[in-house]
Amino acid sequence: RLPVPKLEDTVTRYLNAQKPLLNDDQFRKTEELARHFEKGIGRELHEQLVAQDNRNKHTSYITGPWFDMYLRAREPVVLNFNAFMSFNPDPKSEYNDQLIRATNMTVSAIRFMKTFRAGYLEPEVFHLNPEKSDTQLFKKIIRFVPSSLSWFGAYMVNAYPLDMSQYFRLFNSTRLPKLNRDELYTDEKAKHLLVLRNGNFYIFDVLDRDGNMLKPSEIQAHLKYILSDNSPTPAFPLGYLTSENRDTWASLRKSLVDNGNEEALQKVDSAVFCLSLDDFAIKDFVHLSHTMLHGDGANRWYDKSFNLIITKDGTAGVNFEHSWGDGVAVLRFQNEVFKDSTKTPAISPQSQPASVDSSRAVQKLDFKLNDALKAGITKAKQKFDASVEALSLNMIQFREGGKDLLKQKKVSPDAVAQLAFQMAFLRQYNQTVATYESCSTAAFKHGRTETIRPASIHTKKCSEAFVREPSKHSTEELQKLVVECSKYHGRLTKEAAMGQGFDRHLFGLRYLALSKGLALPDFYQDQAYARLNHNIISTSTLVSPAVQLGGFGPVVSDGFGVGYQVHEDWIGCNVSAYPTRNGKEFLQCIYKSLEDIFNVLKGKK
Repeated sequence: RLPVPKLEDTVTRYLNAQKPLLNDDQFRKTEELARHFEKGIGRELHEQLVAQDNRNKHTSYITGPWFDMYLRAREPVVLNFNAFMSFNPDPKSEYNDQLIRATNMTVSAIRFMKTFRAGYLEPEVFHLNPEKSDTQLFKKIIRFVPSSLSWFGAYMVNAYPLDMSQYFRLFNSTRLPKLNRDELYTDEKAKHLLVLRNGNFYIFDVLDRDGNMLKPSEIQAHLKYILSDNSPTPAFPLGYLTSENRDTWASLRKSLVDNGNEEALQKVDSAVFCLSLDDFAIKDFVHLSHTMLHGDGANRWYDKSFNLIITKDGTAGVNFEHSWGDGVAVLRFQNEVFKDSTKTPAISPQSQPASVDSSRAVQKLDFKLNDALKAGITKAKQKFDASVEALSLNMIQFREGGKDLLKQKKVSPDAVAQLAFQMAFLRQYNQTVATYESCSTAAFKHGRTETIRPASIHTKKCSEAFVREPSKHSTEELQKLVVECSKYHGRLTKEAAMGQGFDRHLFGLRYLALSKGLALPDFYQDQAYARLNHNIISTSTLVSPAVQLGGFGPVVSDGFGVGYQVHEDWIGCNVSAYPTRNGKEFLQCIYKSLEDIFNVLKGKK
């Protein structure tokens, strides 16, 4: 189970994270409020939280508040919450054809779903010592140990089974807009796929009455039929509504239902997943990021648990809604779909589609729109276009080294990437700001994420040495500072992964106070608390053989959204920003920072 940290540990960790962001006077005031909170109302809330957690052993203390936080948020999901991960191309170039890849990935996705539902999907396990635990022998033995003890058997060989409770929401699921708080909806009985093309909605069954998958050649035939349909884009594409403010969308949805569209919406909501087929090829990585993060708004249904997007040249990616689950579940899905569709593809470029009557099997959904709904769609489109217009996406690939060299120099690759972000921001804006790095707590039952706070007194000291006064320090001194940052970052990462961060605990206490109708404690009204939670640099990382790159929008209007990957011999970085920040310049500063760190580690200056 996810532990509730000790209150004194949480307060100490919180103050450590505040230190680099405040001057001495500000810090004194914040420290005083924190200690006061720890002895008084904080202690009472903490005891109540622990008691509540002991009464709810089937879940974790963060589950309820975290779902609530996502589902109560009224901002549009697109750019604010939904993230994307794009697939690598199929290694066999002739398989990167839109129809072939769409068929193969759809088949693999359904195989994954059926395997998962049948209880045959291999558990997600984090192997700290893979030589011992990631072996056929271990898998054979552990299979016969009762589940109440099997986790202990795994633990004995340093293998940690991860929570998979989010996985069922991958399929047949959607986020329904409701006033004040949205709802998650899942209908596992539905057998159809939703396909979007040119803003038109199509559905066809991919499972038969007995739950068996349609033949791949039939799926290919139906997709071919949709790709050859030359219906124009509707004058009022419904997809834009899912990019609206949630309350606005909730009332428009009610009008849609009242106007005779309940059945069509039901088909959209319950579909196995949403396959979005785009009618253009990808020009470059920036175009790829824009396409996968938001696209044109007409050819997406942002409320579905995920949209599988495939463009004209067979480039594929996933855009996923974030309330139901985190990157780890989506990544496992993508890894399996990539592996299955490339290693054992269901159809080949030579395959002929089945001779079936697709015009009968494929249903095009029609929506009845009155003037108010048409006006609502027009307004949603205007807002969407304006938001997307304001967003910049840029990226770099640093080719002068990666994980291999850093490990050889005994420093943490993730710590070096995070240090580069701190140095870059200092170089560009001459300050240290609140920074967020996401860390999965899936090692615990119903764990979600915890925050790593990469901005520390160590990164501040190191950044200032590199940026402001490099000539004052010898290479050895600079190396020592980098190693210090790496050690501290390693400690923070380990704490977060073990459920020993401070962010979720403080969030849970605050949520508890508000749910009991108590006045918000002074601690939470401190400007420094608000500033720490205004994450100007928001970061997330993943590396996988299936994924080319991933990204998300900034979480605050004056922030950066940083998706990054540290590979064996290079580092990739993808930055989103709004006009108040210059993302291109930030990336140039990151590049320069990485160059400086690598030179110092190599003994050059």
